[in-house]
Order: sequence, then C-alpha cells, then structure tokens
Amino acid sequence: MNKLAVVALGGNALLRNNEEGTIEQQEQNAADTVENLVHLIKDGYELVITHGNGPQVGNILMRNDAGEKMYSIAPMPLDICVADSQGGIGYMIERILRNVLNKHGIKKNVITMVTLVEVDQNDPAFENPSKRVGKTYNKAEAERLAEEKSWIFKPSTKEKNGFRRVVPSPVPIDIINKETIELLVNNGNIVIAAGGGGIPVYYDEDGNVRTVDAVIDKDRASGLLAKNIGADELYILTDVPFIYKDYGLPTQKKLEFLNYADTLNYLEIGTFAEGTMEPKIKACLEFIKNGGSKSVITEAKKLEDKSFGSKITMNYDQKDIEKQKY
Repeated sequence: MNKLAVVALGGNALLRNNEEGTIEQQEQNAADTVENLVHLIKDGYELVITHGNGPQVGNILMRNDAGEKMYSIAPMPLDICVADSQGGIGYMIERILRNVLNKHGIKKNVITMVTLVEVDQNDPAFENPSKRVGKTYNKAEAERLAEEKSWIFKPSTKEKNGFRRVVPSPVPIDIINKETIELLVNNGNIVIAAGGGGIPVYYDEDGNVRTVDAVIDKDRASGLLAKNIGADELYILTDVPFIYKDYGLPTQKKLEFLNYADTLNYLEIGTFAEGTMEPKIKACLEFIKNGGSKSVITEAKKLEDKSFGSKITMNYDQKDIEKQKY
C-alpha cells in the first residue's frame, strides 16, 4: 500500500505579498507549487492537499463591505465567506493540478471537497478573539462598526492608526468529512480538503450542525486531518526551507533533524515565532504524538531534493541522523 501524506500549502502558494492578486498571478503561483508535488506522487505517495485562504477570504470580506455600502447587497456571514474561498481556491488548485498531471503523463483523479471542521463552542478562544480578518479601518469606522455589528477590533499590525476586525480561532477537534476523504484517497484519488482550516461548526443539543463566526488555523486543521485519516506523513510547505532556532538573530541555527521531546522543549521556551512558525510546530507535534511517522516543514521547491526540509519524528537521535537518507 502506498504511503499517505497530507500536504498543507502555505498562503504564498497562491498569493504573494508583492502581488496584486490577479487570477493570472494566482494561477501561475499554483502551477509553480503543485509542480513540486509530482515528486511525491512519483515516489508512490497518495495525497490529500490542504491550503490557506487568508488573503482570499480577506478580499471576499472586503467585497462584502463594498456591496453592502454601495449597492445594499446583504453581506454574507464569515462561514459562507470561508466556504466561498474553499470552493474557489480548491477549484483553481484542482484545475491546475490536473494540467500538471497531464503534462507528466500521470492518470489520477482530483477532487475538491468543501470541508466542515468541528470546534468546541466553549473554547476559550471565543472569549479572546485574536485572528485579524478583512480590511483595515480608521478609528471612527471601527467604532461605528463595533456599535452596529458588535464586531471586535484591534490595532492593525501593519498599518499605523488602523484597526482590523478580530474573530476567534478555536482549536479544531474533528474533521466532519474525514470518512469520505479517507475513502476517496484510499481509492487512489487526490483530495483537496480543509481549505483555510475548514468551516468551523459545532453540534447543538439536538445534534444539528451550527455555525460560528470564527476561523481555524490551517496547519492545526491539517495535522488533525492527517491524524483522522491515518496518514503516514505530514508536510507543511512554507516560504523557508528549514526550521530555525533564533530565526533572524545572530545566533540563528538550522534545525534539520528533530525528535518529539526536543521540539516540544523548543516550543515551550519560545524558540518559534508566535503566529507564524509556532502553529506549524504544534500541528506537527500533535500529529507525531498521535502516531504519525514523520512531519516535514520546508518550501515546495525543496521536495525534489531527498534531503529537504526540517523533519520531526518521535525518537530521532544522532545515530538515526547519520544513517538516515532522505
């Protein structure tokens, strides 16, 4: 049986900071990224692909604002916006990947699934919204919207004197579509799922699915999905080739081979940047803790190189490092 891997595409897989975000740019970025996944497919891996949606769902929310203000179009809630981004981004990745597979003579079906992810409605995150979404407002606009819509705002981290809406980011506890995803991938299909961390939902006392205004971290959802479907490996693709200790400081050091205990210690002492590398490390550790054989954090173009990326397993030691070939 082929190995099963969940591959989480970072936000720069489609939309990069210095770009306008045109469809041509996003399609080219998608093609550059998924081209690298061919190396895993040729090595015999079955794949489930997840992806971020931060810039895209932000743009959808801004269209919400513009439509409401200019044309009195009823705005859609956040869960619908996340679903919209899942469908649009998933379609784009699926179409581009089908073309890449065709170029390489690989016959595989690709399926995009809008994915619901269960959260706990009593998660502490709902008492402390922290995830910035949507456009930046000035102070007066933010105060007006806070009054009208009961939104919560925090200062923008990028624009001086600006404010952005913040929403909760609860921990994912279950992938509701996991059985279908597992069935599809075990039958040789490539599945695109849990886009943007999935649509956060919970079950009420009658067992009905209810929505919440929140977003889920894509990497945490990817790690949970990998655990739920019994994946062997988890790949988190980002914009750096390795994990670094003291990143950006004179003491910076590449961390290529890590075991669970050492990685957990690095996490607890604050080695990894909060909000960027930290959630990726947490996702990898949770996956390994629950039986995954290996987690890898690297950039997409490194997948061709068998020595790529930072690798986390349960019990790496120096002897393993010396004898292991990737």
